[in-house]
Amino acid sequence: MTLTSPAPLSAASSEPKSHAPQEPQLFVPKYGRMLGPDANGILVLDEFTLDPAATRKEQHRFRTALASVALTLRRLVALRVVIAVVAVANLPLFLMSTGWWIYAVSLSLVIGVHVAVNWLNRHEPRVKQRHELELHQHRERSANYRKVRDAVKFVIDTPSRMNEHLYLELLHAKRVALHLTSGTVALLDTSDDAAWKVRIVRELPTAA
Repeated sequence: MTLTSPAPLSAASSEPKSHAPQEPQLFVPKYGRMLGPDANGILVLDEFTLDPAATRKEQHRFRTALASVALTLRRLVALRVVIAVVAVANLPLFLMSTGWWIYAVSLSLVIGVHVAVNWLNRHEPRVKQRHELELHQHRERSANYRKVRDAVKFVIDTPSRMNEHLYLELLHAKRVALHLTSGTVALLDTSDDAAWKVRIVRELPTAA
């Protein structure tokens, strides 16, 4: 009885292979992630949440601190205006009046103006520094502000714009332009009372 040898393996390999159709690969951005087809070419650079209760309290503290700074600066400017008016009025008062007493009044006004200007020159920088320190403490105590600052500082056109004014503008307008040239904006979604969502997005140019 003769046994037949099995067919060589090379015969099977000589048959043409059927390749399955490969699906086209979707565009994957290097940074961030793409939204769905309804997003119209918007790239999400960053996404995080804010605590609504803490944000409302911090918003009130920031506004109070900024109002205090503005009021103090207005008072300093008003004081400088009063000093300037007194200094200018001293000369015609001295020229149009007669008597020895006018010399004493004029000299007293000159000395008073000089002392007031020197006091303002020393006191005004200290006042501004104290208010800047208060604002800095508010910023560092606010976890929500730090989240926004850390997400914005690498995409904003001018780093000095990232301050409490931009933070309050985002809370008020729900949308802040960060970089007009690249179309980068920050969006705030307050529809969920449990957590407010902030998205740093960039509009991608579409082919015409």
